[in-house]
Amino acid sequence: MTITIYHNPRCSKSRETLALAEAIASNQQRQLIVVEYLKQPLNADALRHLWQQTGESLDAFVRTSEEEFAANSLSLTDADKVFSAMAAAPKLMQRPVVVVDGRAVICRPPEKIHSLFAEAV
Repeated sequence: MTITIYHNPRCSKSRETLALAEAIASNQQRQLIVVEYLKQPLNADALRHLWQQTGESLDAFVRTSEEEFAANSLSLTDADKVFSAMAAAPKLMQRPVVVVDGRAVICRPPEKIHSLFAEAV
């Protein structure tokens, strides 16, 4: 069983989430996979799949305040265009995103990582 984090080391929230993920992986003896998505960009299909795993709205997954969003004349009503732009400009993806057992969470705040491990009642 693995924990995957889509990580930007320049982001403080991402660094905080990585520290939490490392501790959880160690405690639960899980493999931790760190994907620096700015160096290893995801393609549009992988981005769409990751977004679907979060169950969030598209506006929660996309950093609409980034210059590239406006420069590409993007609209959240055209998901195909958004995912294509995100593949070309990966900093448009909200971060960090953590995936465990097919479920993903945008860890803003970093403590949201714990929701991936909460036991069902």
